Amino acid sequence: MMHQPLAERLRPQNLDTFVGQKHLIGPDKPLRKMLEYGTLPSLILWGPPGVGKTTLAFILCRTLNRKMHHLSAVTAGVKDIRDILLQNQRAGLFQQGPPVVFIDEIHRFSKSQQDSLLHAVETGEMTLIGATTENPSFELNNALLSRCQVFVLEALTEEDLNQMLQYAVENDPELKKIPVVLEETKALIAFGLGDARKTLNNLELLVRHHSGNDALIVKDELVELVCQRKFAAYDKNGEMHYDIISAFIKSIRGSAPQASLYWLARMLKGGEDPVFIARRLLISASEDIGLANPTALVIANATFDAVHKLGMPEARIPLAQCTIYLATSAKSNSAYAAINAVMAEAEELLQAPVPLHLRNAPTKLMQNLGYGKEYQYPHNFPNNFVNQSYLPPEVGLKNWYVPGENPREKTIRYDILKHWNREGD
Repeated sequence: MMHQPLAERLRPQNLDTFVGQKHLIGPDKPLRKMLEYGTLPSLILWGPPGVGKTTLAFILCRTLNRKMHHLSAVTAGVKDIRDILLQNQRAGLFQQGPPVVFIDEIHRFSKSQQDSLLHAVETGEMTLIGATTENPSFELNNALLSRCQVFVLEALTEEDLNQMLQYAVENDPELKKIPVVLEETKALIAFGLGDARKTLNNLELLVRHHSGNDALIVKDELVELVCQRKFAAYDKNGEMHYDIISAFIKSIRGSAPQASLYWLARMLKGGEDPVFIARRLLISASEDIGLANPTALVIANATFDAVHKLGMPEARIPLAQCTIYLATSAKSNSAYAAINAVMAEAEELLQAPVPLHLRNAPTKLMQNLGYGKEYQYPHNFPNNFVNQSYLPPEVGLKNWYVPGENPREKTIRYDILKHWNREGD
């Protein structure tokens, strides 16, 4: 009988058996070097669920022979931390350095609770290791962040998860009794959504549903049957990743909200990083909507922040809201076309000197050289406008920006013509 969950039985005890995060624990990488030097500063470990934040904290303390006090910000408070510090003071010479306090979900601490940690961290009275799935820039006090090193943990790749599953079937005593054969793992990994704990839980679910003395052959069809979910074919790192995000953006550009939502759902069900989707929405808001509706960029930027703060599954809601807003908005690529046109001009046009009347003149010498001398301040003229040149003579007259035919840019076109009697400046 398996009393302890598989994920707990397989919790790595050292960096050599830890899967993923090579940018932190690989040769000459920061966390490994930290252990080699025998140092442990206060840390914030930021990353999605199930990527090893708690396990890394255990390994760091275990390797350095430091006792770790494990608290959850959901249930613990300032009193618990004070009790730990008091116990350490009473231990006196018998304790091995300041206590290591690991606070899971530290973003759930209020600002005042976070402030209460500052003095002990600052003076070295305790070493803090905080774990969070939320962006520390938004959720943690700047004062606390300045006293801690922030390490970003990445979502586990398909290769990482396959390595972990193979290690499990080859090394876990309970799984070796069956035995388990990993013939197909795509569905198992997709259902885990990059979460090692969830992936191992799903494998354990297959084991519990297995009957008979035959080996358990893991296949996608079996995973779908046992987990009661249909496997959505999606490869986050392959061709389908690019095909579906392309279909998503093109549906938004084509003002098709139903199709846009469909492709969004395909990505989310396939385990796509919601931050990647939010980033593409930001691009679409400028490239495809632009000046036809400048608020679209504000909405997309707010969505990007919300996705960082929420994480999945809640992040699906602002993503859907933004997707519908962009898909149903007026469209214009005039700003996108304008900057492309300028940057495509001959290199010499981009090297033209700034006209003297547009230059700044902070010194007497510059003033004597004529810097800014003939500049006319628009606010000194009727309607805050004066007809003067703002381009180098070598460039001449240009119409890089051509207003679109949407209602808002028709107003822009009218204003340009009103001032300049032409479509340009």
